[in-house]
Amino acid sequence: MSSFSNDFKWKGRIDTEDGEAGRRWHQVVSHELTEPGIGLVGFACDLGVKANKGREGAIEGPDAIRRALANQAWHVNSVLHDGGTIFADASLDHAQCAYAQKLTEQLNQHHFVVGVGGGHEIAWGSYQGLAKSQGCKDVGKRIGIINFDAHFDLRKPAPNPSSGTPFYQVAQYCEQQGQEFYYACLGVADTANTPALFSFANANKVTYVKDMDCDVNTDKETLSTFLANVDELYVTICLDVFPANLAPGVSAPSALGVSPQYVIRMLHWLGQQQSVLDYQWRLLDVAEMSPEYDIDNRTAKLAARLIHEACVAATTPI
Repeated sequence: MSSFSNDFKWKGRIDTEDGEAGRRWHQVVSHELTEPGIGLVGFACDLGVKANKGREGAIEGPDAIRRALANQAWHVNSVLHDGGTIFADASLDHAQCAYAQKLTEQLNQHHFVVGVGGGHEIAWGSYQGLAKSQGCKDVGKRIGIINFDAHFDLRKPAPNPSSGTPFYQVAQYCEQQGQEFYYACLGVADTANTPALFSFANANKVTYVKDMDCDVNTDKETLSTFLANVDELYVTICLDVFPANLAPGVSAPSALGVSPQYVIRMLHWLGQQQSVLDYQWRLLDVAEMSPEYDIDNRTAKLAARLIHEACVAATTPI
């Protein structure tokens, strides 16, 4: 089962002397829908991490990220709506369906939506929510997924879905629907993925870049071909793609990782390319935030900064 809550209390510093120019996220956000803008929805879930034999704690992730967002300066020319959080109580499938439904509502109401997790099982719910939204109902609409992650998350459910299976589930869904599977994974660690996972990725034409090879200029060229084939873009960031000293609060800390600067530069490029390659970027989610293992809120603050950058990148007119 799952439950829903929309009672998070946003609070933070107030600089009254600066008026609207001094606003922060907590002063802009509303729990009531006023007009289309940026939507936020949480997925508080540990069930997928547990099923994937990882260390639990991601169920507390959404509110930890909200707390980090609250005091950030607001630089986006838009309104912000907090659509609440789906809590996974017992059934992962039920919770993902409930989150997907909430996400679809948000996507139908807003120009850009941010999902905050929770384990990376959020991705299967996010994909379902985007696929069912108004913008993707046209026959032939192609959804592309770009995942910044140390892991492919292409495991076969054995026997149940987990935080390690979402993109395998998407691949199976695409096959059933007679659609192409458009998936790119940036930051892949050799040591975090078995030869079986690399074989599956190669057999299913996954575009991927290993952590040691991540380079902004080279990867722009790699993704240009990928993006030319999609109509809707879904970007997902697993916080374990970053070095453990920068993101300790995750299920599986990375021994190496990629730099936040690399990811941020790629996010801004993805926003710019919307008008060049004619796709729409309407969805971002951030996964694997586990406050119990965080140090000085480093991971939560990094997640909040990434969300800020993505909101600016995706919504700024070119």
